[in-house]
Amino acid sequence: MLLDERPLDVEEPGWIYEIKFDGWRLMARFGDGKCELRTRQGANATNWFPEISQALASVEGGPYVTDGEGCVLDEMGRSDFDRFQDRARRRRWYEGADPVVYCVFDLLVDQGADITQLPLIERKKRLATLFKKPPPSVLLVGHFDNEAHDINSIFREAVVPFELEGLVAKRKDSVYVPGVRTSNWVKVKRKNAIPAQRFKRGPKSKDISIGL
Repeated sequence: MLLDERPLDVEEPGWIYEIKFDGWRLMARFGDGKCELRTRQGANATNWFPEISQALASVEGGPYVTDGEGCVLDEMGRSDFDRFQDRARRRRWYEGADPVVYCVFDLLVDQGADITQLPLIERKKRLATLFKKPPPSVLLVGHFDNEAHDINSIFREAVVPFELEGLVAKRKDSVYVPGVRTSNWVKVKRKNAIPAQRFKRGPKSKDISIGL
């Protein structure tokens, strides 16, 4: 599911907001001691980022399918795309490599059940339960409800001073439609932010289990 980029009134009710992380979109299928990672283009990235695949393989139950972003985080917890790209281009772990973290933001299959047609906020609740105690190399991406938080203040106090690219706005009741660029997910960019060149985004196929 891909982001739209359009004007959005951050006070419009019914939306949640996430910090935008910069890396590669990764789909993960895991459970029963196994894990497989796939890029948006369907490449098998399981052995490229063994710290993530080993961490997810340790999660009990399943199978689960999640959507997230593989990132390298700096000492302040910000994603650094250039460092991630340096690591990712070698397609393996190596001595001195920057560790990659799986910034997971959506749950698509829960204990074998396809939940893509459930509202986003319900999928988020299930994801939070699954990763109540995330294993190493997994970061649960939190969110702000704009009916409980001042998104403009968050932008001024967190996004701008830390020079983040921006936020991602998502409708709380949106379903997950793989491969579709939807107006229900919107990138809210910081003014003058220049995003790094990305080349592996969201699942292209409408079959969320492709290759898994």
